[in-house]
Amino acid sequence: MKVLFLNLPYKFKVSRNSRWPEKTKSGTLYYPYWLAYCAGLCAEKDIDVGLFDCIAKGYSLTDTVNAIGEGRPEFIVAEITTPTCYDDFAAIAEIKARFPHVTIIVGGTHATALPEQVLRECPGIDVVVRHEYEYSVLEIVSGVPLRDVLGVSFVSGGEVVHTPDRVFSVNLDELPFVSKVYKRFLDVGDYFYAFTQHPMIQIFSSRGCPFRCDFCSYPETMGGRQFRKRSVVNFVDEIEFICTSMREVREIFIEDDTFTVDLNRVVEICDEIIRRGLKPVWSCNARVDVPYEVLAKMKSAGCRLLVVGYESGSQAVLDEICKGITLEQSLEFARNTKRLRLKVFGCFMIGLTGDSLERIEETFSFAKAVYPDMVFFQQAVPFPGSAFYSWVRERGYLVTEDYSEWLDEDGYLRCLVNYPYASPEEIEKLRDRLMSRYYFSFTYVFRTFLANLSWHEFRRVVTAGVTYVSFRLRRRRR
Repeated sequence: MKVLFLNLPYKFKVSRNSRWPEKTKSGTLYYPYWLAYCAGLCAEKDIDVGLFDCIAKGYSLTDTVNAIGEGRPEFIVAEITTPTCYDDFAAIAEIKARFPHVTIIVGGTHATALPEQVLRECPGIDVVVRHEYEYSVLEIVSGVPLRDVLGVSFVSGGEVVHTPDRVFSVNLDELPFVSKVYKRFLDVGDYFYAFTQHPMIQIFSSRGCPFRCDFCSYPETMGGRQFRKRSVVNFVDEIEFICTSMREVREIFIEDDTFTVDLNRVVEICDEIIRRGLKPVWSCNARVDVPYEVLAKMKSAGCRLLVVGYESGSQAVLDEICKGITLEQSLEFARNTKRLRLKVFGCFMIGLTGDSLERIEETFSFAKAVYPDMVFFQQAVPFPGSAFYSWVRERGYLVTEDYSEWLDEDGYLRCLVNYPYASPEEIEKLRDRLMSRYYFSFTYVFRTFLANLSWHEFRRVVTAGVTYVSFRLRRRRR
């Protein structure tokens, strides 16, 4: 084997490609989709590749080292995240010690945001690939000198060298179907979304997010701000491949930062799905500015659920974080999705720029007003690369930059901001209380368990619910 794409082992089931990499309260586990795309591109260029997900398979570091020894790769490509980086460094150091001849290439959000720090702290890393890294990795493993590869950082003569950023790829049709890579290397049964039917699969129709939410590091560290899209035919070809060749998949999740950026294109995709007579069940990330007519078209093409960032019930906070939506748009969106019986997973955050205890309570009241089928209250996390991170640091609110302290002993993200109006511990307790107030209300329980749930939907909800209740019980025992 020439190149091994490796989702490094970790002590908890953490989704490194999640925007909130932690052990989730509901058992969610993402596909390692950036590694998979890169593996697929290299394979198409006749490079001998392997892709192994140590987290999905529960591999220890010893298991991982043994697997590397069997594969005998010349290159290893891995990703690191901020909350897991020190454990990742330790794993990489051990791998490098055992296989000093292997070139270790590392990408991901943390490596992109802090490439020099990463190279200094982990000498076992030979190259950092910044942002989207498929073509940078392809050139490296094909023998192109590092100084001629765009978008990489490495140490030479004791100094860190950063080559110019690579221009983001515009023709996404040139990339392989990531679903084919999953089918070849992974087991779809290993991956889980609390809000989707199992087994599910994650694919992309576009990359890049043109919006400016200040808490989100993904556009800054991975996909960029330019919205780039696959052709309608190419994307629906992949949906057709999944429907015909991966029949075990019960739901397709379109993992685009925001699938609904280009509403005309959304309609074209739906029309093409219908024209081909396909019957996929799918969900996507969306914004609240999608009009009723487009939502109706999505429903007719198989859309089951929308993941939506309502974020806050305070218009002042929404303006502060540059969300670019209004509360009235959110209310209208909620009315339309209920009218169409489209399910909604509503995301809310507390401790955002401009927040206060009063505005957090407004957010809870607003969540009850829009009343999504599933809800998530999360503390804002200052990930390096985000504007929120800069805002927190400048004001001295950041609790620690010791990233080993970012996850607690159970693998969950701590609150890392000490606000003038609430301590980190108070924010965490408030977050948990909001979740309980929402999910354990009589209205929610009655509607969820006694109103029109199919068997698969009931089983999904119960699985996620049991996992979350277990999480809360562990919290209470402390």
